Amino acid sequence: MPVHIALLRAVNVGGTGKLAMSDLKTLCEKAGFSDVKTYIQSGNVLFRSELSTADSAKALDEALAEFMGKAPGVMVRSRSQLEAIAENNPFPDAKPNYLMVNFLPEAAPANALDKLVAPDGEEVHAAGHEIYVHYPNGSGRSKLKLPALKHATSRNLNTVRKLAELAADMESTGG
Repeated sequence: MPVHIALLRAVNVGGTGKLAMSDLKTLCEKAGFSDVKTYIQSGNVLFRSELSTADSAKALDEALAEFMGKAPGVMVRSRSQLEAIAENNPFPDAKPNYLMVNFLPEAAPANALDKLVAPDGEEVHAAGHEIYVHYPNGSGRSKLKLPALKHATSRNLNTVRKLAELAADMESTGG
């Protein structure tokens, strides 16, 4: 059964936040997913499902909407997709924790970068369903503005690589 990686958007995941990791795992299991594993408290969950990535995202988003009262937005990718995202990094000299991959629910439109405001020297590149942003001074105080990121969820390159590694381990061990 294929391994999927779900990236939750706009959810404070943690024991004291809106969604405990244990609740996220339970929601995934109730949605019919198996071998559910969460990774760090930022809305990352790996699981097995025969559903497509799109159908997996929809099922999890609906389960979260029922639990939380609002659908947060869920992006689902495969191990090979995450590996390709990491390998195709347009900013290879950037520190991995200063490079954010913004996962979009749909492919970025051709004009996705048209309204970009990058006052701190941020570099931005759109590729498929992702927008890469290199924050040379870190993302915490950045004044970057990019409307195309409104419905995205972000992970730094270290997290993207780790999620791909965890998915590869699940695939190789069968669980």
